Parts: sequence; structure tokens; C-alpha cells
Amino acid sequence: MAVSIEAGAKTSTYDTGEAMCPYRMVLEHVTSRWGVLVLIELLERPYRFSELRRAIGRVSEKMLTQTLQTLERDGLVHRDAKPVIPPRVDYSLTDLGREAAEQVRGLAMWTERRMGEVQKARETYDARRNGA
Repeated sequence: MAVSIEAGAKTSTYDTGEAMCPYRMVLEHVTSRWGVLVLIELLERPYRFSELRRAIGRVSEKMLTQTLQTLERDGLVHRDAKPVIPPRVDYSLTDLGREAAEQVRGLAMWTERRMGEVQKARETYDARRNGA
């Protein structure tokens, strides 16, 4: 599938079937397991690393670090390192990150609203598969 993206007077077309397509890579970063949770959590307020890790839960320090670095590289997260002792680093969303986070939160809210229907569909599917 080809996606055309317009930015001002310039239009770029990316083949989303390509594994290294920039569009696909950003989509993977935003919708990754931890990317979604980081974006939604940072919608509320800026967090220090340890606060964010506690708020998300069950994420390793390494995985959270990688996720934050990836989202920062994509321009979605701002890392503010203050030169104090002990060091203090705060993470917040950029304007671009806030826009992405709103979209992701919409999907998360839809999932929460429709979970009963999803569970019913799963049970029907499992019963059909186990009975066959």
C-alpha cells in the first residue's frame, strides 16, 4: 500500500509494504506496546523517569529507556535534563507528540468501551474452534 503525505507544497509517497518505510517505522513506534502507554501517560503531565516507570508498571528500565529514546528521536517526546545534583530528567510531550497521543488515547478508549464485545467474540470463536 502506498501512502501519500502532504507537507506544505511537498508530497511524499511511501510504500508501507517496505519494512524500512519511514511512515511504517513511526507507526510502529507510536503503536508499540510501551509507546502507547508512554504517550497516554505523558498526556497527563511531565514525568521523571522513575515516576513514569511506576505509572506504566511492568516495564523494564531498559525497555522504557529505549522507548523514550525512540519517541524523542521521532520528535514526540522532549527530554529535559537539568544540571543539578542528583541529576533530574523530565519527560514531556512535544506538540507533535501530544497530537499522536490524543489519537492513541482515542483508540485505547474505544478498546475499553468495546471490550465486552471483544470478549464475547473471543468466547464464540474459542467455542467454535474447540467444538470442531
